[in-house]
Amino acid sequence: MTDILIVEDNKELADLLCDFLRMENYTVSVADTGEKALALYEKYGARLVVLDIMLPGIDGFAVCRKIREDSNTPILIVSARTEKEDKLNGLTLGADDYIEKPYDIDIMLAKISGIFKRRYAVDEMIDGNLRINKESRTVYKNDSIIDMTAKEYDLLLLMLENKGKALSKEYLFNQVWGSDSFSEQQTLTVHIKWLREKIEENPKKPERIQTVWGVGYKFI
Repeated sequence: MTDILIVEDNKELADLLCDFLRMENYTVSVADTGEKALALYEKYGARLVVLDIMLPGIDGFAVCRKIREDSNTPILIVSARTEKEDKLNGLTLGADDYIEKPYDIDIMLAKISGIFKRRYAVDEMIDGNLRINKESRTVYKNDSIIDMTAKEYDLLLLMLENKGKALSKEYLFNQVWGSDSFSEQQTLTVHIKWLREKIEENPKKPERIQTVWGVGYKFI
């Protein structure tokens, strides 16, 4: 799933915003018409839509209305139309905010960051093509749900929360199974193998969960 879909027919403005967002490590798609925006959204989805109103073909209001038919994805309207009626229309259709053009890029980035923190940061962790929803204890790879046991989930979450750190086998085992568990440490090795089979592109040559010889494992 794309982080941000920019719907803007002004190429210079769209490219500028896109560059700034990518420097903030967002994945970004751009559409210059309402029709292209809906096609991209239907195919890839988005965690936020930054939506201009005045577009060739169907306008931004129509795009907002269509997305809101079956999605609560945050929508940030950005428009040179500053009349009260336009703002009320956009907000009534379900937009989360309405920003006037021209806008300050720092304020725009702050608003986008705020939306992501409010909507996603508490309940979700995203790393590459993996997404973990803490509230529902579900894991997605390329937006397809992965069937995981409770221990597999706990182990993956622990490693992801300590990304880049070499964690000892003892630490991982004690955190997930408990020091008083009747299980043996070998069960950790088995669960690492199962996790690799579920999240790695090539489980025999793992790139995400790496073995640190003499220590344990680390998530990259």
